[in-house]
Amino acid sequence: MAKTNQPEVWLRGALDGIPALLQPVAHALLQAKEEIHEMMNDFPVDLLWQRPAGVASPAFHLQHIAGVLNRLFTYAAGRQLTSQQLEYLKAEGVQAEGINIPLLLNKLDEQIHSSIEMLKTIDETRLTEPRGVGRMQLPSTVLGLLFHAAEHTMRHTGQLNITVRILKG
Repeated sequence: MAKTNQPEVWLRGALDGIPALLQPVAHALLQAKEEIHEMMNDFPVDLLWQRPAGVASPAFHLQHIAGVLNRLFTYAAGRQLTSQQLEYLKAEGVQAEGINIPLLLNKLDEQIHSSIEMLKTIDETRLTEPRGVGRMQLPSTVLGLLFHAAEHTMRHTGQLNITVRILKG
């Protein structure tokens, strides 16, 4: 994905089918996708698991962003995590054979696409409905979970950006 000459996603207007109050969530996810593809373009695969100064590796960030989106959108839908989601969580950041940049980017793209599609199904009048998070059912709301999904994605996108820059030298 080449660097775009367009303004940031949030300055390109409303996205079709996304409720008005959820536009910022969709904009953040799509912005992260563009930035991540740009920074990972021509990134050396041998640096994928490197942890300069002990920070998280690029591979971890890519796995974690996709995993967090999947988990937070599951909670927002009022469901609990499946055993498959819990296994994915345990594997985040664990170096494994066959994990490469195209695989990680495809997983990320699929999850962002799935998240955007889910946003299209959310009724704005239900955004303040309570939702429990995790085994302890910590309190949140549909909107709280979706906002955190966007914020957390951008936080890790920024961390990934710094790590990639350091590793590329």
